[in-house]
Amino acid sequence: MTIRFESAGVSYGARTALQPLTLELTEIRIAVIGLNGSGKTTFARLINGLTKPTTGRVIVHGRDTSDEKAVLGNVGFIFQSPQNQIILPVVRDDIAFGLKSRGLTKADIDARVAQVLDRFDAGHLADRRAHELSGGELQLAALCSVLATGPDILILDEPTNQLDLRNRALVQGLIDGLHETTIVITHDLDLIAGYQRVLVFHGGQLVADAPATEAIRRYREIAA
Repeated sequence: MTIRFESAGVSYGARTALQPLTLELTEIRIAVIGLNGSGKTTFARLINGLTKPTTGRVIVHGRDTSDEKAVLGNVGFIFQSPQNQIILPVVRDDIAFGLKSRGLTKADIDARVAQVLDRFDAGHLADRRAHELSGGELQLAALCSVLATGPDILILDEPTNQLDLRNRALVQGLIDGLHETTIVITHDLDLIAGYQRVLVFHGGQLVADAPATEAIRRYREIAA
């Protein structure tokens, strides 16, 4: 799966949220770091078309994110607060909800739900109510709901935010086991310590594109 930015940038009137950049992403694990307001979330939202470039274009697996709605099916997004994207109160029903607009039979939907729960050893959550779940369990439920629809790319926004050590370990294990292309936006530098591709944003610009050790060093310089 290839993600390509071709002089893609975003401006809102006189304010530039992301300076035009050109790069190609092909790695299975990519991290995005930077101070708050640095442009990293704008960058991520360009990939699934939630934000449209005001200059240039973004191509995901050969599809222009501005022109083809089909790209949305290829890119899953888990927000910083996963409870905000869990629509139905029971986990099993929430996973099924995203499949109902795809013309599948009830049997097919039930099979998809069972498959994704089994993949993440999450069958014990199937009949639980979302408000009863821990932070790590909420991330797991959101992950099941998104991946049940079959995206090739998954974007996670601050997946370990405000998690205790046990739930953080659960989420890190989930991320490490994914076979989808995964883009992690995070302030949790330990989470991405082994990544080969880390993008550092500052002031709406990409200021570093390097393996974790070098990228984190640059980020610490900016944050000092």
